[in-house]
Amino acid sequence: MAAAGLWLATLVRVSAAVVGPGIPEPAAGISAETGQTAAPPPQTPKPPQPPQAAGSPATYVGDADCATCHDAQHAGYVNTAHNRKSDPRTPAAAKSCETCHGPASKHLEDPTVNKLKKFSTMKPAEVTATCASCHNRAEHALWDNSQHENRNLSCTTCHSVHAGKSLTGQLKAKQQMDVCATCHRDKVAKVDRSGHMPVREGKMQCTTCHNTHGSTTPKLLRKGDSVAELCTSCHADKRGPYLWEHAPTRDGCVTCHDPHGSSNERMLVAKPPLLCQRCHVGTRHPSTIYDAALVGAGSNPSIRVYARTCVSCHSAIHGSNHPSGQRFIR
Repeated sequence: MAAAGLWLATLVRVSAAVVGPGIPEPAAGISAETGQTAAPPPQTPKPPQPPQAAGSPATYVGDADCATCHDAQHAGYVNTAHNRKSDPRTPAAAKSCETCHGPASKHLEDPTVNKLKKFSTMKPAEVTATCASCHNRAEHALWDNSQHENRNLSCTTCHSVHAGKSLTGQLKAKQQMDVCATCHRDKVAKVDRSGHMPVREGKMQCTTCHNTHGSTTPKLLRKGDSVAELCTSCHADKRGPYLWEHAPTRDGCVTCHDPHGSSNERMLVAKPPLLCQRCHVGTRHPSTIYDAALVGAGSNPSIRVYARTCVSCHSAIHGSNHPSGQRFIR
């Protein structure tokens, strides 16, 4: 019995020595088995915070509410080419009103604070940039740096998307000539003269000869690289080449003709023979024969008071292919 008690006391002392306070606990982050640094526990990602309402961008909401306030603009837009949803090139096929005016979600919340694009108050370059996002080919390909663009004109100077009055082109006036007349009054006034292009009769218009959106020629001509090439696209019989060429035709038709209108026959810039005498003074025929003292007013009037124009004899005045046509008589 004494031996058993001695054995139990010895066992208790050995156990206390093994797990006593002299052996330190493993440090935090260090594995008790390997003694190496343990990886930190994975962090749980925080859910993304929604953006603040004040700084969130406007979004597209459709055009259902646009006509509620802008009924007049909607009425002028709904029957135009821009509202053809079946055509993928139109604004209606994209975002309708918001295609040009921008997303309207914030505008619906507070129209007075959150303004949309208003083309009447935008700079010409900004208006053109919006329209050119679609209209940048064919007729409009040369708008950049054209004469009209360099003078700070924009698309809305001549066109109106919501209040177009013309049958084609959505112009601000019924007739194209009336739109051009807002700037080119001197040219449009010539159309009322006795000799004129058939513009007021409706057979031609300004864009028959000019490309108002840009051209490679100085006068925004639609065809050719010169006035003569444009004119001969219709007046092919005056094109040439001729065996005997009249020098002024080489310089251009406007040397003798005014294409916008004249008070003289055949739209000449001066009445013959004064027109010819601007170059042919004192040559071949004396110029004094047409003075007032000799034509009708003198005591012995000239017989050339009738049919006294140069083309009465020099009928092939634009040029001749006859072997004896050096004087343009045949």
